Amino acid sequence: MKLRAGQQIASTVDGTRMIVVRAPGDDLVVTCGGADMVDAKQAPSAAGGTADPGQLGGTLLGKRYGDDGLGLELLCTKPGDGTVAVNGTPVQLKESKPLPASD
Repeated sequence: MKLRAGQQIASTVDGTRMIVVRAPGDDLVVTCGGADMVDAKQAPSAAGGTADPGQLGGTLLGKRYGDDGLGLELLCTKPGDGTVAVNGTPVQLKESKPLPASD
């Protein structure tokens, strides 16, 4: 799937929805719970798949997930039970940046 910044993608096996914050120019295979994620506009017609029991790590609302090596960053807008992966590798939760001290 060719991702673009601002695009909304949705899982076909649970309620997970994400917004693409940063995307590389390459085609990527983005999955949730082992099933391909689709453009959020297609989600109602693509729903009904079953999740891989080994990929049920879950996603957290409002958290960013990314892979700096690929240049990918996703923001979770609706949590779910599936683990989000890119090209077969689970996407890691990004740590928040510390705020500067205000002495």
